[in-house]
Amino acid sequence: MSNIPSDLKYAKSHEWIRVSGDTATVGISDHAQAELTDIVFVELPAAGRQVKAGEACAVVESVKTASDIYSPVSGEITAVNAAVVDNPALVNTAPDSDGWFYKIKLSNVAEVNALLSPDDYKKQIGG
Repeated sequence: MSNIPSDLKYAKSHEWIRVSGDTATVGISDHAQAELTDIVFVELPAAGRQVKAGEACAVVESVKTASDIYSPVSGEITAVNAAVVDNPALVNTAPDSDGWFYKIKLSNVAEVNALLSPDDYKKQIGG
């Protein structure tokens, strides 16, 4: 069973979010990276882009498939993780730490409340 950090919230589409004040870091869950298998390419949104919750804003490609990544919350992209572009395997080896995708300034902090708790996410993935 995937280890699910207790400080994260999850979208049903397997993205995680770690909130700090009015900014959040976004990535994909350990479960999602395991399902995708070996990730070979990551395309991230540009800093400064405005996204809405549920909007496709990034892409990961694995040896199996390409998958859209959806923003769990609305806001402005403030930073992207160039390390995962240069080394997509980070998403496989450290999905909830060094393999993060982007940081976003929240435009509606209340959207975080609609996301899944770690326990609810475990139930969703059959944990």
